[in-house]
Amino acid sequence: MSQLITTELLGEHPLLSSISTAENLSTAWIRSGDGLIGFGVYKELEITGPERFKLARNWWDLEVANFTIKNNVHGGGTGPILFTSFAFDESAPSKLIIPQIVIGQKNGKSWITWIGDTAQPEISQLKNSVVSGEIKWADGSISEDKWRHQVAVAIKSINAGELEKVVLARDLNATSTTAIDARQLLKRLEIEYPSTWLFLVDGLVGATPELLVRLSKSLVTSRVLAGTIRKTGDEDRDLTLAASLAKSSKDLEEHEYAVRSVADALAPFCSSTNVPDSPFVLHLSNVMHLATDVTGVLNDSAKPTDIFTLISELHPSAAVCGTPTKKANELIVELEQMYRGRYAGPVGWIDIHGDGEIAIALRCGQISQDKLKIQIYAGCGVVAGSDPEKEFAESQAKLMPMRTALETL
Repeated sequence: MSQLITTELLGEHPLLSSISTAENLSTAWIRSGDGLIGFGVYKELEITGPERFKLARNWWDLEVANFTIKNNVHGGGTGPILFTSFAFDESAPSKLIIPQIVIGQKNGKSWITWIGDTAQPEISQLKNSVVSGEIKWADGSISEDKWRHQVAVAIKSINAGELEKVVLARDLNATSTTAIDARQLLKRLEIEYPSTWLFLVDGLVGATPELLVRLSKSLVTSRVLAGTIRKTGDEDRDLTLAASLAKSSKDLEEHEYAVRSVADALAPFCSSTNVPDSPFVLHLSNVMHLATDVTGVLNDSAKPTDIFTLISELHPSAAVCGTPTKKANELIVELEQMYRGRYAGPVGWIDIHGDGEIAIALRCGQISQDKLKIQIYAGCGVVAGSDPEKEFAESQAKLMPMRTALETL
């Protein structure tokens, strides 16, 4: 048995300050200053296959059973915490990490959790700032022209009635003359995108605006995004663009597929669900999205549904794959010619009660083992009314958060 202690931290402990001064940051989950950050690795596991969500639950349950827990804080995010980063495709490896130390913050309250028989660890291990390197960009898995062509092929398949929607992604590769520092990337992303969910798990780092599922006791929430328009920087012009996005038949069609896929997946597990009649426009610093918050209340049962089950039912949603799922996934494999890895997969944290927050890994990049390279990604939903040039422009806008963060380190 391993001892795990959670105790309240007195005073101010901003998570981003802790990130920038600690040497061994391993995991992070932050939104608007609140969240969880992990240091070191107590246990980790890599899993693949169609049963990966079930395997993850079983492993987590076994690890939790081996803890002697002392928790005087209580509430979501306290006690043992599992950070998860699942691959988009079942054949690629997913990653599970239990940090040695976790610092949490919510609504002005801070706490620390650590594993072991030692006294409370020091949380300020000062380290000199990392010297920034020069970033050089290179093409991704396929050229820009070929990607546009693949979008045109997808549109042709949709117009032929083979499917309704498919999400095609592209990537860019970058090299740095010095090690890429995930801590500094997170800080830059937080400045520009404070309303997104910042995440770091095993070198996958980003700032996603899309929440796959939050489970808090019996309340389920999913934020669905589909339909995007780029901002101009002119406030009046952007308000006009927001109004046009909200009325765009192409974007509303794309959004409807994504919302429907989430609502249908949640319905069997919920006694009630709420799906708003129309989406709202979510404003980020560089783009606007059509967004819908789908909520539900889990059925009462002797064995309540846990978040692992919800993830397995929700992933992949139409927002990152398409409709119907099987046909869309086959077309992705054929046209993308890119290894998605954990991009567009479920990423987040889960606690001892099976509650947690899981987002979709978007606006992100995978840092290489030597930390001198990074692969960044962006995807676009293709429907009958799509245009290859407009989809390419949208993908460029979605690559900007990571590009800008890397170039301003």
